[in-house]
Amino acid sequence: MTSAPARSARRKPVKLSRTHAPTDLPPVEWQRGLRRQFGREQSFSIENLGVDPFFSEFKVTNPTSKSSYRVAIRGLGPGGNFCSCPDYATNELGTCKHLEFVLAQLENKRGARAAFARGYHPPFSELYLRNQGQRSVHFRAGTDCPTKLKEVAARLFDQERDGLLPENRLGELDDFVGLVSKSGHELRAYDDALDFVAGRRDADRRAEKLARLFPRGAADPKLLRLLKTPLYPYQAEGALFAVRTGRALIGDDMGLGKTIQAVAATEILARHFGVSRVLVICPTSLKYQWQSEMARFTGRRDKRGARVIEGGRAQRQNDYALDDFCKITNYEKLQPDLELIAAWSPELVIVDEAQRIKNWNTVAARALKRIDSPYAIVLTGTPLENKLEELISIVQFVDQHRLGPTWRLLHEHQVKDENGRVTGYRGLDRIGETLAPVMIRRRKSEVLLQLPGRTDQNVLVPMTGPQIELHKENADNVATIVKRWRKTKFLSDKDQRRLTCALQNMRMSCNSTYLLDQESDHGVKTDELAALLDQLFAAPDAKAVVFSQWTRTHDIVIRRLQARGIGYVSFHGGVSSEKRPELVQRFRDDPACRVFLSTDAGSTGLNLQHASTLVNMDMPWNPAVLEQRIARVHRLGQVRPVQIINFIAKGTIEEGMLSVLAFKRSLSEGILDGGNSEVSLGGTRLNRFMKDVENVTGSMGNGEAITAAEEASQAVDTSEEGRLVDAGGPPVAQAGEATPMALGSASSDLPSDPWQALVQLGAQFIGTLAAANDSGPVVHPWIERDPVTGSQNLRIPLPSAETAGRLADVLSALATTLRGR
Repeated sequence: MTSAPARSARRKPVKLSRTHAPTDLPPVEWQRGLRRQFGREQSFSIENLGVDPFFSEFKVTNPTSKSSYRVAIRGLGPGGNFCSCPDYATNELGTCKHLEFVLAQLENKRGARAAFARGYHPPFSELYLRNQGQRSVHFRAGTDCPTKLKEVAARLFDQERDGLLPENRLGELDDFVGLVSKSGHELRAYDDALDFVAGRRDADRRAEKLARLFPRGAADPKLLRLLKTPLYPYQAEGALFAVRTGRALIGDDMGLGKTIQAVAATEILARHFGVSRVLVICPTSLKYQWQSEMARFTGRRDKRGARVIEGGRAQRQNDYALDDFCKITNYEKLQPDLELIAAWSPELVIVDEAQRIKNWNTVAARALKRIDSPYAIVLTGTPLENKLEELISIVQFVDQHRLGPTWRLLHEHQVKDENGRVTGYRGLDRIGETLAPVMIRRRKSEVLLQLPGRTDQNVLVPMTGPQIELHKENADNVATIVKRWRKTKFLSDKDQRRLTCALQNMRMSCNSTYLLDQESDHGVKTDELAALLDQLFAAPDAKAVVFSQWTRTHDIVIRRLQARGIGYVSFHGGVSSEKRPELVQRFRDDPACRVFLSTDAGSTGLNLQHASTLVNMDMPWNPAVLEQRIARVHRLGQVRPVQIINFIAKGTIEEGMLSVLAFKRSLSEGILDGGNSEVSLGGTRLNRFMKDVENVTGSMGNGEAITAAEEASQAVDTSEEGRLVDAGGPPVAQAGEATPMALGSASSDLPSDPWQALVQLGAQFIGTLAAANDSGPVVHPWIERDPVTGSQNLRIPLPSAETAGRLADVLSALATTLRGR
């Protein structure tokens, strides 16, 4: 819809609604009208970069955002003009607000009507790109173009379609450009047109080369053995697809190995297509996981391997200056590091957990879109969760033109009621067909026969600052005791108790600070679990078993489940034997019950094979206990591949346990897996134990504290309204589980003065004895009742190591005084 300058000056156009299309306007004209309307309302600045007052190139600057774009004016109508802004590149309207702003300014200039009526006739010829319905290359002959060149151009370009270069003749363009160059005639070939042609040629060359390299395709033995870990055929197919496409979306179900497919594609690009700089963008909690798997799959362990970008600005600047093959960063660092990333100039960008940028208006999503690279691989198990706009956001990074303009996609596929509210979608199969050239997606059911019976994955997650403080405080206590043992080769019973208390507290801090103070909830594991379940439960029949040694971990997991409306059961030592079959049956038969939360009370004797995913929030250091957990789902009768996911806190005692297997072998059951916190070791058993403690605490590695902003970006609603009470009732201690108030977690409120602390503990002890005499149900957390015999046991919590030390000193002084009397 084109208005002449005089007409627009005489009649003010009707104000268009941005949300409701007029019934008398086609959608294309409505969208063009909106941009014309909006552009003419702006107060941009304009600078003519050429000589001609009308048919020239202009610089348009937004004074608010400080962003500038290049605008080329060739006429009044859409199609022939150009703007370098993102909207013009994707809207397929041939115009944008910047173009309309410039046209409005030019229309008010003297001589505008005559100039536009005369038209644009430069002496030079132009090769340019149009994006009106679809992208296409066009040729416009200049007034000085030699007759012979015009004749050649007439045969190559479709003159009836404004000099269109047919798709099947892109390969002839080089010869034509060479002929023009020899003639001495000026031909202006614009970057967007050349990039479009180069992209098409590169795709053809990659396909030809891949066919030569792997003649048997995904079944080629050279491809299946490309990495240190053999690929399954469907994984080889995904890697080939990503390389052949150049910019691809791998949307396989969770558990099918999207990471290894991306790594395999990376190796192909590195070995055969010259890629030497790879940027991995992922959630903070997965950075070390990517570093570990890049090394494991490829064997790259030196500077040509993968470097995690961490620390302050200065450290990150130094890291980007280093000659690494792969750098791994997180979404939160994209915006502040854009200049560093641009200077390093990655050739391949891998985006993991891409559903986290489904909202294109977030800072991270906008920053990601500004990263330029010839190759890209986007990984997500849930490309579409709630709204069609989420899919658009993710696909735009892969190929901003693939789905076409958002306005047209929504117009064609959204179903609205009379009030304009979206009530559904139509024609989604057409979207799938449109995405097929850039997206590969397989369900587990499609590749079931290729999958292994069981896969184990250790997921390294970072700690928050408060977690690290608690972990370090207890690690320092362990170091002090180890130093004393190394010197004397002897530990008193008091030191042995302090040691096991500190080790247990270190482990608990790895899950969340809530396990120790029951007030705060600083930790990454539970939010990572929530994100994992969001992906897993995209399949309507998927269920998961989640193990933790502590019911307090259940408490914070339950908050996330409730916030998402996910049904669950909680199985622990406080659940009576009569109720246990009911919980198992509900998990098995109720489609709404998706999660089975269990302590190690459920690690034996239960059949949970209707789930195929098992998550260990914390690892039991007795290997037999770990295998007992896994045997609940990986057992005879399981018809689906089983995925085991272990959350490991980076740079902590948990990571140390992984690297020192002897420690797991030497630990007797109960010493760290929830047994009595008061233990007594002696002789060679103590020596073995202390040596293993030394090895483990010395092998914890280094971790990066997740910032408060990064923690908040991953967290979900944990308000009082979002909390659920444990389905099994209040936490009750059990054999094989730490008591709710054990190991000083509830004793942090003791007075700092040791005499007052001693008096307070005494009062608490007397109150506990009084509670034990009550005939009603157990309500005191220090008392446990055997569900079979009904007998009661008293389990007194230990205070913090510091308070315990002071109390021991007071009692020692008191004993000395009494002996003196």
